[in-house]
Amino acid sequence: MAKRSDTVLAVASGGGHWEQMQIVSAAFEGQTVLFVTTKQGLLDQAGLKGVVVKDCNRNRIGDTMQCVRQCAKLVFSIRPKVVISTGAAPGLICLAFGRLVGAKTIWIDSFANVEKLSMSGKMARFFADTWLTQWSHLAQPSGPHYSGELL
Repeated sequence: MAKRSDTVLAVASGGGHWEQMQIVSAAFEGQTVLFVTTKQGLLDQAGLKGVVVKDCNRNRIGDTMQCVRQCAKLVFSIRPKVVISTGAAPGLICLAFGRLVGAKTIWIDSFANVEKLSMSGKMARFFADTWLTQWSHLAQPSGPHYSGELL
């Protein structure tokens, strides 16, 4: 089995997911971080090292299969120490593969999901070592847990 790297894989789709990951990224200071997102422009604007994967969701099966292949290749080649995501589907996919390579996995459900967890957020329970919501009323004893909000 290949040795695990010390890399933190930080995965976030565009929009609010990306904004929230940028806030979280302050905690990565001193770490080797590889950002994964769905638009090259986000990496360029932030001046960050990263990888772009196909954006996907449950309604676009072809895109989802392409994203799964890209995420599998990425995670199995890097073998990160940590995979963290603020959503959405590409983040969940990377979390699942991260779990398979023994990475610490962290899911922070989007601040936008006020009434209920996102679908990816619900599924993250199966792959996340740490499963968080940003709304205290959505927290449950078995998870997701609430530790505050990012925005």
